[in-house]
Amino acid sequence: MQRVYDFLKKAGVYYIATVDNGMPRIRPFGTVNLFEGRLYIQTGRRKAVARQIKADPHIEICAMCEGTWIRLSAEAVLDDRIEPQESMLEAYPSLRGMYAPGDGNNEVYYLKNATAVFNTFGSEPETVMF
Repeated sequence: MQRVYDFLKKAGVYYIATVDNGMPRIRPFGTVNLFEGRLYIQTGRRKAVARQIKADPHIEICAMCEGTWIRLSAEAVLDDRIEPQESMLEAYPSLRGMYAPGDGNNEVYYLKNATAVFNTFGSEPETVMF
């Protein structure tokens, strides 16, 4: 999990895919955090992505950095506790203008049953599960 976190942090931007009425929806994200031994992402409750995750929590994340890319498939599980929200906002203080812990809009999800595949041209893929 640490390797996945480090890769996503270094990439800076990753793309998250969800499903909306049977159609794929992909958008850029930038938040990733480790808290209590879990990998977390964050979004706003009012956003379409939050509604899509609620309807179908299976997501896929893709990012590329320095000639290596990752595809991460997981189940996004909402954690409505204040502590992981606070931890995320400590890691991303620029979000405090839009979100606050417990504001009813800030949502954090940990990734469950995750499989990450690292790929580099000319090398065999490496798989990490957590």
